[in-house]
Amino acid sequence: MHTMSLFEVKTHLSRIVESLLNGSEDEIVISRHGKSVARVTPLHRTDVSKRIGIARGRFVTPGDIDGSNAVIASLFVDEGARK
Repeated sequence: MHTMSLFEVKTHLSRIVESLLNGSEDEIVISRHGKSVARVTPLHRTDVSKRIGIARGRFVTPGDIDGSNAVIASLFVDEGARK
């Protein structure tokens, strides 16, 4: 935890954000007139790489899944535009 005055925070905001993102600071306390008024912490992002394959084995894909592609594609064609 590092305490900074409001003036320092306004002056060095981009540096503060970078230090929170890279992990060199885990929390910044902002003070005004010598009193703590706010705490800034990084948002912890969810690791999206762990979402890939999360439903593997829960669903069965039918072997003929592409069998109706031509019919479905024809539903999106505006026949009036071709005439």
